[in-house]
Amino acid sequence: MKYFITLLVVSLSLYTCGQNKNNRILSNKNNKADQKMDMSKIKNEKVKQAIEALQSGDKSWYSLFTENPVMTDDGNQVDFKNFFSKALGKEKFITIDKVENNGREVYGNFKAGQWGTFKVFFKFHQNAEGKFDRLDIGQANY
Repeated sequence: MKYFITLLVVSLSLYTCGQNKNNRILSNKNNKADQKMDMSKIKNEKVKQAIEALQSGDKSWYSLFTENPVMTDDGNQVDFKNFFSKALGKEKFITIDKVENNGREVYGNFKAGQWGTFKVFFKFHQNAEGKFDRLDIGQANY
């Protein structure tokens, strides 16, 4: 009887450990799937290209903007190139929650490196040639 109880306890322990491992594997798979974001809400092709470049850390991001675009971060003017030299490839949208203003305003959850994850807006201003000459970003309240 003593051996039966020991065998039962060991069997249940192994079963429980196996379940936790499987759940972790499933959880990791779901996290990877969550990283693939739905871009279909963004109808403005240039904005979509910009967000895709931002998401992948692709330096083609810069080619979508004029030489010296104006940029604000929470209403404060910042240097565009300096800002994205630190952020590109490290910061990205986790979700796109809404898109407004003919596809030029993108709202969603954003992972901002050491600052954490929070809701933001990106407002792209396009010139007559189709390049972005201004980008306003900041925390969103929606």
